[in-house]
This record gives sequence, C-alpha cells and structure tokens, in this order.
Amino acid sequence: MNEFETIARLFLPLTRGEPGAFGLGDDAAVLSPRPGFDLVLTKDAIVAGVHFFPDDPPETIGAKLMRVNLSDLAAKGAVPRAFLLAAAFPPDAGPGWAPAFAAGIGADLEAFGGALIGGDTVSTRGPAFFSLTAIGEVPAGTMIRRRGARAGDLVCVSGTIGDAALHVARKLRGRAVRGEAHLAARYLKPEPRLALGQALRGIAHAACDISDGLVADLGHLCTQSGVRAVIEAGLVPLSPAAAASIAADPALVETVLTGGDDYELVFALPPEADVAALAAVTPVTVIGRFEPGQGVELRDPSGLPLQLTRTGWQHPVGRDEAGA
Repeated sequence: MNEFETIARLFLPLTRGEPGAFGLGDDAAVLSPRPGFDLVLTKDAIVAGVHFFPDDPPETIGAKLMRVNLSDLAAKGAVPRAFLLAAAFPPDAGPGWAPAFAAGIGADLEAFGGALIGGDTVSTRGPAFFSLTAIGEVPAGTMIRRRGARAGDLVCVSGTIGDAALHVARKLRGRAVRGEAHLAARYLKPEPRLALGQALRGIAHAACDISDGLVADLGHLCTQSGVRAVIEAGLVPLSPAAAASIAADPALVETVLTGGDDYELVFALPPEADVAALAAVTPVTVIGRFEPGQGVELRDPSGLPLQLTRTGWQHPVGRDEAGA
C-alpha cells in the first residue's frame, strides 16, 4: 500500500466518526473543548531498540504507543479525547505489519475512548519510530500537576512496580526471573490508570506517571514541588512474579526500583485522604511520606538508607564532550 491507501484502509476507521477529523482528508483537524473544560495535551514517542524490541508483535507496539500516552493523561486526571499519530514504519515490515499495528491502536481506542484525528505516515531507513500526541479533557482548572506535593503528604503508587523492567533485564542481560509470561505482558501492554487519575482530581496534591523508574520520576515530582520523599523499599508493591524474582536474586531490587516502563502513577495525598476508597478503583499503596528538603531517600526494612547505583532511565541527547 502507498501512503494514501494506508491512511484510507488502516487509519480512517480509527477516526470513529469524529467530525473534526474531516475524514483525514485535510491538512489539519479541529477540536474544541466542551464548555467548562480544559484541553490537556501530551506527546510521547517510541523507537525500536529503545522503547520496544524490534521483534515485539506489531499489535502490541501500537497498543504500547497508545498506553504510554494514555498514562500521561491518567496522571493529569484527564479523559482521552483525540490523538495525532506520526508513524515511520520499519523498512523490513511485511504486508501484515502495518495492519496489525493499526489494529493495536484501534483496540485501545475502543477500550479507552478517543479518536484519531490526524497525523503523518512515512518510511525510514533507520529503526521504526512512532509518535503520538494525546489530547484529553479535564474540568477547567482541575489538571493535576507535578508541582504541589507538601511536607506531610503521603507518597502513594498504583498497581505494582518493576515487572516491565525485569522483563527487559531478562531479554537484554539474561537475568533469571520468575513468572516470565506475566512480566512480558506488563511490558508489552501496560495498564493506563485512567479511572484512578480521574478519581484523584481535587484530592491529590501532585502526580506523575512512572516511565523512567519509580525513584527517578518521584524525584522529578519532588523537584517540581520543592520537597523530598522518604520511601520504605519494603512497602513498594510487587507482583508475585517480581517478589519471587527478587527472592531468588536480591540484586534485582535496584532494577525494580529504577528500571522504568511501569506506567503506574506516583502521587501525593494529604494524610487525611481516604486511601481505601481510592484503592477500590485501582490498587493503591502508601510507600512513604514527603518531607522538607530535596531528593528521594530509600530506606531498607531496618530503617537504614538504601544505596542505589542509578535512579532511573535518562535519554542521552546529542554528543558528549568525547564525541561519543
């Protein structure tokens, strides 16, 4: 298929009748917020060999592209409304690759809401590259920011931490893990916590999603809020697979805390918040408190500081001074 056949056959159905998409036949789309609502905009890109493995199934790559962006909307308390897609398909993609990729996006539009309203498709000689702009809505003035955590607030996380990072450790470095099927599923199709994010509006003082690792992303929230976080490593929620993996190889605890790709939420709640009510929406665990100061401190079960060799993932930008 050429570019325009691809758009007509694969992506036009994903507009789901959104009138401002103009059937993907115009140079741009039109989108207006509902009265009394703000638009929330975010963008994430994924690159083969960096954010997904080139041999991952294409339908899960489409789903992951959706979900890493939906996770950002979840952290802001937003309801998905529309999406703009840029797709650079891999040069060795077979005839079924793009349809499967589009099917992964379409399934998530049906599951989580919103419509594709535009974008671009290109070919590349380099690795496959996909970018999505996600647009959501919140009642005016209610978007949850990273900035706002206060000393005395509870540090909370959703779901479980570290499953995806353990899958990557197994594939890239051959680390022995338990429950491989569960870990792979959590990596390939993370669960965006949209319902929880919407429930946090007006309650959470600050929130962000966990993409680069719990310690790193909590650190970003602390920097924006001007506080520090003290977390009890033993309280960080683990899946049975992650717990069994750490029991067999305790060194994997650093991978779990810093590896990233969780796409869970970390957020600040006032101490009087009804955590149990929120946990009825999505599993929520209190793992520590915010205090005056800077940074993130982890404590082991005996209360001693837990030292890590890294805090999370950071993308290198440009060349360093050695030209590497």
